[in-house]
Amino acid sequence: MKQKTKLIHGGIVGDEATGAVSTPIYQVSTYKQDGVGGLRQGYEYSRTGNPTRHALEELIKDLENGHAGFAFGSGMAAISSVMMLFDTGSHVVLTDDVYGGTYRVMTKVLNRLGIDSTFVDTSDPENVKNAIQENTKAVFIETPTNPLLKVTDIAAVSAVAKEHGLLTIVDNTFTTPYWQTPIDHGADIVVHSATKYLGGHSDVVAGLVVVNSAELAEEVHFVQNSVGAILGPQDSWLLMRGIKTLGLRMEEHEVNAKEIVSFLERHEGVTTIHYPGIKSHPGHETAAKQSRGFGGMISFDVGSGEKAARVLEKVKYFTLAESLGAVESLISLPARMTHASIPAERRAELGITDGLVRISVGIEDIEDLLADLEQALED
Repeated sequence: MKQKTKLIHGGIVGDEATGAVSTPIYQVSTYKQDGVGGLRQGYEYSRTGNPTRHALEELIKDLENGHAGFAFGSGMAAISSVMMLFDTGSHVVLTDDVYGGTYRVMTKVLNRLGIDSTFVDTSDPENVKNAIQENTKAVFIETPTNPLLKVTDIAAVSAVAKEHGLLTIVDNTFTTPYWQTPIDHGADIVVHSATKYLGGHSDVVAGLVVVNSAELAEEVHFVQNSVGAILGPQDSWLLMRGIKTLGLRMEEHEVNAKEIVSFLERHEGVTTIHYPGIKSHPGHETAAKQSRGFGGMISFDVGSGEKAARVLEKVKYFTLAESLGAVESLISLPARMTHASIPAERRAELGITDGLVRISVGIEDIEDLLADLEQALED
């Protein structure tokens, strides 16, 4: 089954009891049992399992070519729950310019529980190998990264991890399973902020996890049920509805993104462009090897924080907002928004400058988007 077909026919389709084409919203907390322990279709309490959520979990499992899927209340709930697979005293190697929320939870929350972390440039597998310690349990990679869109070779890092008996965890939010399926390249766990491209309409907050084995499925479900950071049935239904059009949206995002990158390359007011789809990008060849597309995220430097702020004030069709992956185009300043939780000196080391602008390209008419950027970049 091709990926665009799988978006619609993957997982559990419809409702056998009524013939409904769309999976119903099972707005229920508990389920009648036929005697003590006599569960109907395995459901007892909606924290443990809900038919609507289960349909979503089966869908993302199929899309990522995994063994089992899990739906959480947010992307950070998904990442935090995965990290709860590890004991006190464990260590995790992570991509250096991960999303600010991931950096924050690792360095401000999970460190309190005795889970240590080291951040390295995972685009070079040697950096991963050199960061591994005796207590390392996993490598967490974000590819492409947020906001610099650096690309990590999933297969190469997974090989290093397997050599040392470690799990490979991939944040696949930017590329989505429509373009990239990390488990096919050796990853053990895939995480998503489904709030972004998978939902696609700025109307749901959710996180998803897919694992590649029965053992990991049992462990993640235990954490999910114990901690209870689950996604509700209403949001599960909204997310499934959004996923149906993911293919159409991702293709249009990329068409528009390529036109915008071409415009930015010609603009004298732009000093640096970060987009894996251009051949000058350091990770272009790796991205082309492991992904079927390059996505709709672009970041570019306009030279100063003052000029970047003026650009954001002048745009009309790019909404100033922190999220990404929606049908509408969004714009942000990572240094002051999504990555403000990262210390300034650390941002400087990574190259997240005050003049860096990040845009999530929507599906509006490209001529309107180009005209908007042109007038916003005028001095």
